[in-house]
Amino acid sequence: MKNLLRIAIVLGLTAASAGALAAEPVCRSSGTMGIQLLGSGGPISDDARASSGEVVWIDGKSRLLIDAGGGTYLRFGQAGARLEDLHFIGISHFHTDHSADLPAILKGAYFMASDNKVALAGPDGSDAFPSMSSFFKDMFGSKSGAFAYLEGLHDGSDGLRLTVSPVIDVDNHAEKPSLVYKDAEVTVYAYGIPHGDVPTLAFRIESKYGTIVISADQNGTRKGFVDFAKGADILVMPAAIDDDADAGSKYLHAPPTVVGKLAAAIDPKMLVLNHFMGKSLKDKDGNVKIIQQYYHGPVYEGRDLSCFEMPARK
Repeated sequence: MKNLLRIAIVLGLTAASAGALAAEPVCRSSGTMGIQLLGSGGPISDDARASSGEVVWIDGKSRLLIDAGGGTYLRFGQAGARLEDLHFIGISHFHTDHSADLPAILKGAYFMASDNKVALAGPDGSDAFPSMSSFFKDMFGSKSGAFAYLEGLHDGSDGLRLTVSPVIDVDNHAEKPSLVYKDAEVTVYAYGIPHGDVPTLAFRIESKYGTIVISADQNGTRKGFVDFAKGADILVMPAAIDDDADAGSKYLHAPPTVVGKLAAAIDPKMLVLNHFMGKSLKDKDGNVKIIQQYYHGPVYEGRDLSCFEMPARK
């Protein structure tokens, strides 16, 4: 039964379509760490996917949430993830397809079975984009916040059983990775990556089971990202555009050739592709073949709710 589910994962099936094969996604197993894509699409609805978001499972618990784009609120529930179990939330940047559903997910704090505290980290701001702390204040600040009725998230008051603290602004220009969270299970680092003029972060998650590196949108021009991601067991990279994309798109996103070269330099045990868009899906197989010209390890084409367990160590 478990082998059948692994086949479903390799084929890129969603957890829902694999549900007839097994009761539990493999990434929720005890004794390991895994990543589940809540959304594998982009900012346009023509991809028929939820936007970016990932849950990292450790010993069967939903410990970390990275990004919360449109549609991830629904997928968070479908995945069986629980706010009670979260320890850390990381937001890579403030495009809507990476952050729009954060208020919807956090409102679930009214209905939690037990109290919890979660750290929240995101990039510092720019002229066009807020910092993580400013975003949190603009959403949940007393009186002036867009969702001021959820101001209890600051301290777990007013019927909300979740305290979001600390709220961390990460310098996305820092030369060295920033330690943003650490506990007995996991250590999390953030590092700035080039996504046009948008302050953007990648996250590195280390545990006794291995290392997951999640790259949000980037054009691939910051050389330090390779060192940041070295040693990853699972590398998650976006596949938003084709090699023949226009210059404006390549200012924001890495085409398949660049993704392949980055993966080859990093040399993870597996590469998971997400953040597909309608255009890149039209020649998805061709784009994957380009990536495989450079990176010769296993490449998986993610779908909403796809699960990827930490590969076995030799």
